[in-house]
Amino acid sequence: MQHPVDGSGGGARDAHALASPTTQHVVWYRSINRQQWSALIASNLGWFFDGYETYALILTVGGALGQLLDPSLHAQIPFYAGLVIALTLLGWGVGGLIGGVLADYIGRKRMMMFAILAYSLTTGLSALSWDWASFAALRFIVGLAMGSEWATGTAMTAEIWPDRHRGKGAGLMQCGLGTGFFVASLVWLFMSGVGEHAWRYMYLIGVLPGLATLWMRAGIPESEQWERVNTDRKDTLARKRAGVALDDQEQALARFTLVDLFAVPELRRRTVIAVLMSLSTTLGWWGISTWVPPYIGSVAAHSGLSASTWASFAGMAYNAGAIAGYIGLGFLADAYGRKRITFLFFAMAFVLTPVLFMWTHDAALLLAVACVTGFFSLGQYTWMPTWLPELYPTRIRGTAIAFCFNVPRFLAWTGPLVAGTLIARFGGYGHAAVTVGFIYLVGLVLAPFLPETRGKPLPESV
Repeated sequence: MQHPVDGSGGGARDAHALASPTTQHVVWYRSINRQQWSALIASNLGWFFDGYETYALILTVGGALGQLLDPSLHAQIPFYAGLVIALTLLGWGVGGLIGGVLADYIGRKRMMMFAILAYSLTTGLSALSWDWASFAALRFIVGLAMGSEWATGTAMTAEIWPDRHRGKGAGLMQCGLGTGFFVASLVWLFMSGVGEHAWRYMYLIGVLPGLATLWMRAGIPESEQWERVNTDRKDTLARKRAGVALDDQEQALARFTLVDLFAVPELRRRTVIAVLMSLSTTLGWWGISTWVPPYIGSVAAHSGLSASTWASFAGMAYNAGAIAGYIGLGFLADAYGRKRITFLFFAMAFVLTPVLFMWTHDAALLLAVACVTGFFSLGQYTWMPTWLPELYPTRIRGTAIAFCFNVPRFLAWTGPLVAGTLIARFGGYGHAAVTVGFIYLVGLVLAPFLPETRGKPLPESV
């Protein structure tokens, strides 16, 4: 029932064309057709608005809780901020896992449409909070809606883009998150001075652009690979109901995708490694990176500068580096391989954490260090949309990507809570960040154990 491997759906024809003598010297971006660019742009914009919403929380959570908490609890704002961020992350994990499974059954395009609609309907809810408990509950609901955005866009881009340029497509998709972070920082630079309800306006701004993305996605194609596998799945299930004996491949198609993910030993081994690496990246992000703006803001305040203004500067500098890192990892992975580039990014994130949080004390210099650190600590996220789709067959790709990306959130959601507690205990950000930063060693050690997949067709079986 399985069709021969053809690379990356519609992009496979382009990949074969690139090998011909007449086209092998064409600049890479000229080999990407209109449908491939459309799918990438739509996924990038969806991820952009998710990034805006997420970073708006990071920038405003302190001020919001300053209004929503009783004044007697203001000394514990870092703890409550960690709790609110953690609940957002937990909702993201739940919603993402459900969305990934649905993407394997109802299609990449349809699931993306549902995801962006849910996001558009829920993103402004945070602005309606009346106390810290309602704020936390509404953030959890927003996290549920945002969760399924990434896995569906990743699967779609990977299946449509050509084999030899898949890393570039992944990096260009992933940079939407950093662009959203940057824009949120820029908006907050101007919005923070409009009054005590500025944080509410930040959430409301994210509503209408999401509806625009919903309109854009109406014109993108469905993944050809998924359509073929979906036809095979339906035929196989009909044969099973009729009592026909199934071969191994058909039995795999008939299994529930989450069960199938752990039924094959090699897929199970890859999943365990990928989940731990994803945990390293995710916990590092939420346990360390979220504190960069308030940390640099606090350093600036000690020098008599505006904490909120410098927090915005820090967010923009950090995310400018991140955008370059998201794109850079994808391009470098296409040039030098998934394994060695992922290893490099984990190593540099580990080294640069104490440089940022403990060894640099000048506010202006901190912006430059934050930019470089963002390139590696946030940019490393691109190893997932680049590498994960190439490790799993089409029949479970959405489920596998979502599982590896989102299940770590069921553990990593404690990262902001732990970090907030450590900050309160240590009386500062430095030692807390460096302590959490040791999590990068997990990714550093495990990256060599996944197979190198650079330039290879997406697998149909493993």
